[in-house]
This record gives sequence, structure tokens and C-alpha cells, in this order.
Amino acid sequence: MDLEKRASAGSGPVQSGPPVVPAGGSPGTHGVENGADATAGAKAGAGAIRASDADRDRIADILREALAEGRLDPEEHTERIDAAYRAKTVGELEPIVRDLPAARPRTEPWTAYDEGTGTGMPSGPAENLVAVFSSATRRGRWRVGARTNAFAFFGNVEIDLTEAMFGQRLTVVNATSVFGNVEVRVPENITLRGGGTGILGNFEVVALEGTDPQAPVVVVNGYSVFGNVEAKPKRGKRVTDLHGKLRGHLGR
Repeated sequence: MDLEKRASAGSGPVQSGPPVVPAGGSPGTHGVENGADATAGAKAGAGAIRASDADRDRIADILREALAEGRLDPEEHTERIDAAYRAKTVGELEPIVRDLPAARPRTEPWTAYDEGTGTGMPSGPAENLVAVFSSATRRGRWRVGARTNAFAFFGNVEIDLTEAMFGQRLTVVNATSVFGNVEVRVPENITLRGGGTGILGNFEVVALEGTDPQAPVVVVNGYSVFGNVEAKPKRGKRVTDLHGKLRGHLGR
């Protein structure tokens, strides 16, 4: 027993000091915090990227589907669609659809654009015509782009292509009408196609097949809610010298 007591007394208490902590951190969390900071920094950097027209169109598709499914009422949809097209960065777009499911893939008449045949989905920036308790008109001698987004909320949008200059074979019009009216008029000698949904409203595309295989193709897609979307040829209006004009516009 004396030997045991002397051995215990001689060994002394065991010192249990705090673990060594790297400067600026805490035990076991320094690496985690660095990783979290890096992730947050990367997200912040991505959010600061300038938004493209394709980014805004993607958000608009999600909002249109949410309205059709009843997730948003017309007033909320109008506020968000306006915010989407005013957004400058990707970070400003994300909160607009944070509480909504992603849009399902849309069924389009064609899947890939082919310049030789004039079929497919064209690329390039879209022109936006918005009428909220007002009207917006595009008519006369103007160069029509590959894509046009038309949105009417208690308003009227008129797109007259009878005197327009077509710079590409395919032109797509995405039309949305909520308690409003969207009218599209085309020449008699081009091809007009499309389709959409009328939710307690009217969506009508008067199909037209141009006799000339080189004629421009206009496709009208979208939907109307308590509104009207109508696309049809305008009697007596024709595009003259289709071959020469298309060659000139396409640089051929």
C-alpha cells in the first residue's frame, strides 16, 4: 500500500489543457467554416452574373405554368413577370420563382432549327411587348426578330407582320393574355402555325401553309386566361419577292 501511495503521489495530476485551435477558428470547425465561406462566396459570385434573355425567358415559362396551374393569381403573375424582365442579374431572377416548381419541358412544333428548311426553334434575343392596362402595337415597315414575347393584362397587344421584313425563315411569337387581347396578323402567302390553351378564354390560330417552300414561317404559341389570343392572315396582304428579300436579309 505504501508503495502504491508513493507511486500515485510521484506521478502527479494529469494536465488536460484545451486543444490547440488554429488562429481565427474553433476546434473541429475550422475546415468546415472555410468550406462554407467558399460555397457562399461561389453562390454570391454566380448571383452577380448578368442575366441573359434566355434566363428571363426560362423564368417567364415557370411563371406562365404556375398561373395556368393556379399557383399564382393574375395579379401575382403580372408583378413577377414584370420583375423578371426588369432583372439585371441571375441573383435577381432566382427569388422570383423560389416558391414554384421548375417548368416542365414545353412541347414545341419543332425541336431544332434548320436554316435550310426553315424549321426549328430560332435563337437570339427576344423582343418583348407588354400591355398592362394599356396597349402595345408593332406594325408597319419593321424588321421582325426571331422571337417575340407578347403579354397582355387588361390590355391589348397588336402584332402586324403584313409589312414586316423577315430576317430569318422562322419567327416564333409567345403570346400570353390575362383578361386581355393579343392579335397577330400575317401576310396571306406565308406559313402560319401554332397552338395554345384557352383557360376560360379563347386561343385561336388560323393555320396557313404557304405555297412557296421559301416562304417565312410564323409560329404562335401560348395561352389565354379570361382573355383572347388570335392569329390569322390579313386578307389582301402579301409578301412580294420572297426569294429576293430572304436572300438579302440572310446575306445570301
